Amino acid sequence: MIKLRGTLSIRTISGRNGDFNIGRLTTEIGEFSVKDAELEQYDEGRYEGEFGVEQIYPTSYVAGGRMVMEVRARIGLWALDGIDYLHPEDKAPITEPDPVDELPTPVVRTASEADDKPIKHAEENPEPKDSEDDLAVLFGTLWPLGDEVKLDPTVDRPRFRAQKDHLKSIGYKFRPLDQVWVDAT
Repeated sequence: MIKLRGTLSIRTISGRNGDFNIGRLTTEIGEFSVKDAELEQYDEGRYEGEFGVEQIYPTSYVAGGRMVMEVRARIGLWALDGIDYLHPEDKAPITEPDPVDELPTPVVRTASEADDKPIKHAEENPEPKDSEDDLAVLFGTLWPLGDEVKLDPTVDRPRFRAQKDHLKSIGYKFRPLDQVWVDAT
């Protein structure tokens, strides 16, 4: 992991799976695309600080009838010390695929299924239900929720989004400098 000082500009884009966030990390060694799940909990803006970059790698995708090649960074640690609004140059229109669509869909197969039968896909967007059991499944070891909640960005992205959406719906607010959700009720 390398530590880099820089600015992470986060944008929210509306896609076929709903809104999602992407980032652009600008540092002294270059500019990188960031599509980590942790971005989902941040509001649009420019976040300054130190970033522990775990990996820098090339990737590509097709969007809007064009092939896009980019250099992506995976951030492991965030030490933020400032937040600002996006600048006009950060708001240029872009077409980006939802990072959920880049991930392979998990497969579930029962023991009784023959090898030649089609594979059934797991639910892609787990939505929180009202029951305690459903919320316990959604949040796992974070359940029951405390006054402060730090989400685990290593869970699958649809679950991370569902956790974030549920926290918002019950009155939690995200505190970006501390990277925790706080019960504001």
